[in-house]
Amino acid sequence: MVSAKVDSEADILSNLNINAGDWPSNLVKNLCLLSPDQIELGKMLVEMGQSHLFQQWTDPGVEDNKKKAFFAQVAKLNSSYPGGLASYIKNARELLADSKVGRNPYDGFTPSVPTGEVLSFGDDNFIKYEEAGVKEAQNAAFVLVAGGLGERLGYNGIKVALLAEATTGTCFLQLYIESILALQEGSCRLTQGTFQKDIPFVIMTSDDTHTRTLEVLESNSYFGMKPTQVKLLKQEKVACLDDNDARLALDPHNKYQIQTKPHGHGDVHSLLYSSGLLKVWLYAGLRWVLFFQDTNGLLFKAIPASLGVSATKQYQVNSLAVQRKAKEAMGGITRLTHSDGRSVMINVEYNQLDPLLRAAGHPDGDANCETGYSPFPGNINQLILELGPYIEELTKTGGAIKEFVNPKYKDASKTSFKSSTRLECMMQDYPKTLPPTARVGFTVMDKWLAYAPVKNNPEDASKVPKGNPYHSATSGEMAIYRANSLILIKAGVQVEGPVQHVFNGQEVEVWPRITWKPKWGLTFSEIKIKVRQSCLVSQRSTMVLKGRDIFLEDLSLDGALIINCIDGAEVKVGGSIQNKGWLLERINYKDTSSPEELRIRGFKINKLEQLEQTYSEPGKFILKPQC
Repeated sequence: MVSAKVDSEADILSNLNINAGDWPSNLVKNLCLLSPDQIELGKMLVEMGQSHLFQQWTDPGVEDNKKKAFFAQVAKLNSSYPGGLASYIKNARELLADSKVGRNPYDGFTPSVPTGEVLSFGDDNFIKYEEAGVKEAQNAAFVLVAGGLGERLGYNGIKVALLAEATTGTCFLQLYIESILALQEGSCRLTQGTFQKDIPFVIMTSDDTHTRTLEVLESNSYFGMKPTQVKLLKQEKVACLDDNDARLALDPHNKYQIQTKPHGHGDVHSLLYSSGLLKVWLYAGLRWVLFFQDTNGLLFKAIPASLGVSATKQYQVNSLAVQRKAKEAMGGITRLTHSDGRSVMINVEYNQLDPLLRAAGHPDGDANCETGYSPFPGNINQLILELGPYIEELTKTGGAIKEFVNPKYKDASKTSFKSSTRLECMMQDYPKTLPPTARVGFTVMDKWLAYAPVKNNPEDASKVPKGNPYHSATSGEMAIYRANSLILIKAGVQVEGPVQHVFNGQEVEVWPRITWKPKWGLTFSEIKIKVRQSCLVSQRSTMVLKGRDIFLEDLSLDGALIINCIDGAEVKVGGSIQNKGWLLERINYKDTSSPEELRIRGFKINKLEQLEQTYSEPGKFILKPQC
């Protein structure tokens, strides 16, 4: 029996033209357990210097299921990375060698101020681009990168399920879907289309978020979107690396499992490519793919005009950006020109931009210009790509994005790591591989309109130096009220200014709590039409507009007003409305008697009194209470 087994192992190795002495003996002993495909994977690992993975394997008959599970994991890691595990290991060795010697990734490049479109909210140029963008929206697909949990926020759920604002209890995923549906409807209306096209919506999930994202969608009937419009693509993790030779790291608790970590949101490109969705969209006549991230409640106020810029300027790549203060902790969009003539416009991380500029002969480094802002716009990781050229590029690369590695070394010798590392990639690094002829641009928006990410927990946010953004649930919600108030002011409404309050140790501006469904105010032009005569909203007021055809006419609001109406119901709201309203009451984030989604923002809403009207039948209505 033993002899037969030895013969079998010898035959297998002979057929593969492998000398038994070149293979780890523990793997050779277990060849009888493996399928031909698994043996090929074993061969690849040995050839790539990974024999240590089999060092602690037992003899056949002991822990055989775990050995098969090992190869199942290897097969998944191999299939989910462009070029397979061999390419991953090869790339890792090159990047780790560069890291060890401290090679500058921008060596040979000279930075310069890039060119793009700078928009000012509400002017004629902005309105022109907004209209162009809404028309173009029916030719777009939206991709949400949502692989993260809310642990960093002090929230145990998935980030997209977190409330964007507590006044209506709308979560980020609901806000995004309702915004896409509003664009879908508005695009059809503006182009006078005979039928409304369904805008595709893709969500990139991870092992951590996939099931829970699906549960949120299904339990809320997809927030009004057709389930067929929504596609979830799950991102896989990549293998961890133990040393500068890119030896794969085993899980310390399981000798039959390779340790893995997230690869970064750049995986969205390879996932889209391998899914086949891009070609389906192209055949359906789509032209644009819009990428956005999971907790920015202002983003869709900027998307119509940005899409309009892409269509008008024919940008193949359009990065959404905001005004940025010099040395602010956000990447700057920069044109880099190499000594060999190559040129690329990409995001350069803020900690690399300043030394890069100083090395290029700018003694002040990253400094503000005459506008009071850095000439290098702040990247907010939202991209608009033209679909045709995007497919052409991914066909060449398989969706692989230029990677980086960031090992934490034990000491200055840089020979060993404090803990395992891995290769990472970023969605916004897509332009790095594009040819010089690619039309790459950016669109700069007012920061108050476009950017208020939620990523810091209350304790970390409270330690942010005064004057710097908190990027917390508290500041993210207040930014929504501020933006809505400023938009209404621009439209002619008298909105009382903010007062300062401190929640969870963060001093924030509290504006009137004004919110509306995206279908009420998709563009500034629409909002201006729906605000007539002189209207006034006091600072302590709350106003919620849920419906497309709600018109404010000579309204004076001092309290809380909530209007709900179906499509087909037109409501004119005016007169003087005064009541006790809704008050913000402080709560401490350590007080577990309150839900964590409220604790992390530091307040709850005490609904003392409001005027709420619901219009569930079509028709024309007037709401005008008398004093």
